[in-house]
Amino acid sequence: MTQHRETHAPHGDHGGHSHTHGHTHAHSHGHDTGLDWGRLAPLLEAQAEVAGGAYREAAAWLGTLVPPSGVRRLLDVGSGPGVITAVLADAFPYAEAVAVDGTPELLERARARAEAQGLGARVSTLRAELPEETGSLGEADLLWAGNSLHHIGDQRAALADFAKLIRPGGLIALVEGGLTPRHLPRDIGIGRPGLEARFDAEHAHWFARMRAELPGSTREPDDWRALFVSAGLTPAGTRTFLVDVPAPVPQVVRELAVSHFGRLREGFGEHLDAEDRATLDRLLDPADEQSLHHRTDLFHLTAHTVHTARKG
Repeated sequence: MTQHRETHAPHGDHGGHSHTHGHTHAHSHGHDTGLDWGRLAPLLEAQAEVAGGAYREAAAWLGTLVPPSGVRRLLDVGSGPGVITAVLADAFPYAEAVAVDGTPELLERARARAEAQGLGARVSTLRAELPEETGSLGEADLLWAGNSLHHIGDQRAALADFAKLIRPGGLIALVEGGLTPRHLPRDIGIGRPGLEARFDAEHAHWFARMRAELPGSTREPDDWRALFVSAGLTPAGTRTFLVDVPAPVPQVVRELAVSHFGRLREGFGEHLDAEDRATLDRLLDPADEQSLHHRTDLFHLTAHTVHTARKG
């Protein structure tokens, strides 16, 4: 698997994330949509860093649900380049933090990040393809799966397998759902208003196809509390964490938006009508004053929902 996939294909964000609804996560699945997650590593890192404040808030909240001193081993399942692994390691200072992913290039970046942040002694990496190798992950007091479970065909079975890894009193935290990223006002002065809402509709179709094509795909309502209970876990609460970068945005956020819209053009372009394609092309043209490269109304707004459950 792979990360905080906020970068769901063809989007570039699912998020979270993002959903970085292009999503970013899980990754390189061997079974997924053929995305080159290694090539997308810089995008995944930037997305997770922009959402860093929200993830730090989420990690602090988890520390109120399970005593930080009691977390001796944590798993970041679908870790990608390890941005959130480092956040979790910082929040749980007594834990060995394990970044789990299926993409070697992303795990190398996770190792380098941990070393650079002085966490190398406590952060390790583990290459594993899920769900086949879930049993190889070992026990944990905390398992974090950020936008990764939905890349496994049978989510109910996968969650039951995750539950087997949790030690008594331990916690599972799933990042699933939230709010789709927004970058532009409803009316941007060119094309028909509501462009991003139409992208949402296309993404919903893509996501349904992605899920249907996964090995062992089983349709399951997104009722995470019910799925926790079916896995023998006790729901421990759900919270949503906001990522809000208002205009004017820093350059890293502008670059993320350009990358995100570029992936939309690549993935959804032929499904849009001619007017929306023309608008998208203008937004991506650096020579156009109305493009994302120059707009003063560009922002980044999204939210990540974390669902938690405790074992016995």
